[in-house]
Amino acid sequence: MGIWQGRPRRKRTGGRLRPNRNKRRFEIGRELQFPTIGGTKHKFYRVRGANRKVRILLAQDVNVYDPMTKTSKITKAITVRENKSNPNYVQRNIITRGAIVETELGPVEIRSRPGQHGQLNGVLLPKRPSTSS
Repeated sequence: MGIWQGRPRRKRTGGRLRPNRNKRRFEIGRELQFPTIGGTKHKFYRVRGANRKVRILLAQDVNVYDPMTKTSKITKAITVRENKSNPNYVQRNIITRGAIVETELGPVEIRSRPGQHGQLNGVLLPKRPSTSS
């Protein structure tokens, strides 16, 4: 099924919207390819204006910024712990912006858009105090 990013066929009220033209080529969306954990694999796309975007298909390394020490390190990603955009992405290890990834330094929130930027940047989350009674 193709992805089309044009106007919908219905109004907000639910009424029918009669389009005054057909679909255009610039309204076509890209196929879905999700960045996952493992290896390193990129894909380059030509976008409007002959520019290029880099999409991550597989990623292992994460640029982690530590706000306490104000330093950044490159660490290895282990697994996806939480993903707010879709809970099913945790089982499939899919990385999106806002996902919480377990790394060697601890949990990291991804701040870049791996499908748009071609890199994984994240911020180290503070360790929660354990609530043992």
